[in-house]
Amino acid sequence: MWTILLDIILLSLGIAVVLWGADKFTDGASDIARRWNVSELVIGLTIVAMGTSMPEFAVSFFSALDGSADMSVGNVVGSNIFNILVIVGVASLSIPMSLTGKLLSGDIAFVICASLLLVVLSYDGGISRPEAFVLLLLFCAYMGYSCYDSLHNAGTPAASVAVYGPWKTVLFILLGMACLAGGGQMLVSGASSLAVTCGISERVVGLTVLAAGTSLPELATSIVAARKGSTGMALGNAIGSNLFNILFVLGANALICPLRTDGIGTLDWGVLVGSSVLLLVFGITDRRISRTEGVLLLSFYIVYMAALVTGWQFGIS
Repeated sequence: MWTILLDIILLSLGIAVVLWGADKFTDGASDIARRWNVSELVIGLTIVAMGTSMPEFAVSFFSALDGSADMSVGNVVGSNIFNILVIVGVASLSIPMSLTGKLLSGDIAFVICASLLLVVLSYDGGISRPEAFVLLLLFCAYMGYSCYDSLHNAGTPAASVAVYGPWKTVLFILLGMACLAGGGQMLVSGASSLAVTCGISERVVGLTVLAAGTSLPELATSIVAARKGSTGMALGNAIGSNLFNILFVLGANALICPLRTDGIGTLDWGVLVGSSVLLLVFGITDRRISRTEGVLLLSFYIVYMAALVTGWQFGIS
């Protein structure tokens, strides 16, 4: 009993430190973007998405170092599913979110392609260093494309006045990274110990507890942005985070230490790809995500969680 309580405390403390670090990192990175007068959508797709995905990177990195590949990959897969089904779903309940042609034909389509590529690369049960290099090259190509699009099709510019001074901006970024590293280690330690104590597979822990915990920055950012009417940043944050998770988080971690993916089930891969396809279908129909469609996204996530728990209980996870 005391062991479980200590694991939960360590897990909760790790989540708190990671979220605080991600918040400071995002503040610093967004301030740099404001100095460059980058558009709101591009900030959501790149700077904010990268900042809010730092928890996934930290957790996956330390999981890989600890030899918990199922938790490392499961965290990314679960976070991407959470981003689409829960974050976009909840944000659209606040205000129906319009999808531009660029999001539909470019970014969402790219997410689908990246998800399919991950499934293909994982067919042999792992991601090797050469395959990781391919993911990182695609990440660089996507960042280059986003920067190019920002320069030639800026859209609505973000506030051009920086909020913080240069030194404070740098301090926020460095402090955020330090908290992400420390909190990520605590998260992995607490989650691993809890899985062993309760007899839960690392795959289920990664797909549920860690995925939801590390996706809280994306959830908070998108909800706040949606409530303020910044639907471009809300959607861009969720979509950009998914690309960042697959191409950079898994790419960088697999480059350091090749990852095994055979612990991720067919259901998980199907929901990963299917959620992005569903988002594209909703967008094509009327160029927006309505409240009704948001409820459907949330309902699909509940069904998926029920399938995971049922599978675990009957020993088929």
